[in-house]
Amino acid sequence: MTGAALDGMGPLHHVGIAVPSLEEALPFWRDTLGYRATEPRELPGTGVRLCFLECGAARIELVEALDPDSGIGRFVAERGRPTLHHVCFEVADLAVALAELAARGHRLIDLVPRAGAEGLVAFLHPSVAGGVLVELLEAGVPADRRGTGIHTR
Repeated sequence: MTGAALDGMGPLHHVGIAVPSLEEALPFWRDTLGYRATEPRELPGTGVRLCFLECGAARIELVEALDPDSGIGRFVAERGRPTLHHVCFEVADLAVALAELAARGHRLIDLVPRAGAEGLVAFLHPSVAGGVLVELLEAGVPADRRGTGIHTR
């Protein structure tokens, strides 16, 4: 579908990589490539543990499943190795972006924003971007304002 660009679209925020183990994945990114790693942390209610790696403006998110039956757990089990999981873009107002995408007929995984590691997030179905899972992020939303949202997958 062609048309005007999404209002309030921002830059690439990070690339997400699903890994079987943060401890096994971190040495390559941190020690070999020299990326600075944040402390691993669990994201409440999602069944994942993650950390961000940064080098200049480049950011990578490593995501490990805490539950093998979670979406990330099944994703890694199907592939048997670390692999690209998603790309994340910043948006100015996530609720507005989701409404606009839905009005354009795009398939959404999340109908409303939900809590993410660094603000409100929502995922677009991979069919929207030719098989690539796309995450949208409204960064900087305080944790006490994030809520839980509705996950439709």
